[in-house]
Amino acid sequence: MNLQKNIIQTIIYYDILDFPLTSFEIWKNLIGERKCSLGEITETLESSELENRIEEYNGFYFLHGRKELVAWRIQADKDAGLKFEIAEKAAKWLRFAPYVRMVALTGTLAMKNCEKDSDIDFFVVLEKGRIFTGRLLATAMTHVLGRRRYGKKVKNRICLNYFVATDSLKIERQDLFAANEYTFVFLLFSGSAGRDFYRANFDWIKKFKPNWEIPELAPARYHVDPTSISRFAQKALERLINSLGGDRIETWLKCVQIARIGRNPLTRKDGAYVRANEKNLIFLPDPQGVRIEKEWQKRIKS
Repeated sequence: MNLQKNIIQTIIYYDILDFPLTSFEIWKNLIGERKCSLGEITETLESSELENRIEEYNGFYFLHGRKELVAWRIQADKDAGLKFEIAEKAAKWLRFAPYVRMVALTGTLAMKNCEKDSDIDFFVVLEKGRIFTGRLLATAMTHVLGRRRYGKKVKNRICLNYFVATDSLKIERQDLFAANEYTFVFLLFSGSAGRDFYRANFDWIKKFKPNWEIPELAPARYHVDPTSISRFAQKALERLINSLGGDRIETWLKCVQIARIGRNPLTRKDGAYVRANEKNLIFLPDPQGVRIEKEWQKRIKS
């Protein structure tokens, strides 16, 4: 009965995200208290007790009356291809940007469940002690590439609103929404920072998704490895900046960027999640986690 309940809770949560699941995805992303096998999931999905609550079509499971989600997901997966190509090209250049240690996709694109006109959410890890300098340079490079999101330029543009330092890889907001966000995170460029990121967040994610494990292999497609040229160029630029007074530059940029973020009226929006310090530079004026959590709890009770 507990496993049936956990399966229904999981399908309800992803129904809010308009995301039908395969049996493997239900197992991997199961929201519950204990681990279970894929066989247990498959057996329970076939039980008569769930027939009046969920349906299956083309290998996807969803709540009764939500069959249209299957076609939506298939189309969204196709639409995500162009955005992944754009993200990959940007990551190839960001390998050269000073102090950039990891670039990853998050949000609906990482799930391949995005809308056609949506932007591309980047999660960026920067070298500790250089988060403000690294943010400026990564943003400038993305802008020069003609891919930075700003103003009304949204479709297929890169949204740079989440930066963390290498000594602050553990996610601050540890809720179900964040657990979903970072189990689906897609590493474009990572190096050792990718492994460190997964290790830093493994324990708390497992509390929400007991079957989830750290991926052993890099993605087969769209993943960008550092090259000897990119490593050399990046280190050379970092040495140059440090020799020109890197600490003073960082301190000045910190004052400028924190003041600018503080002047933005969206910073004071009710429910906004904003962090601006040496560990995190996060600007989320309209985070979805609380809304989705409330809707999920409401649907479970009903």
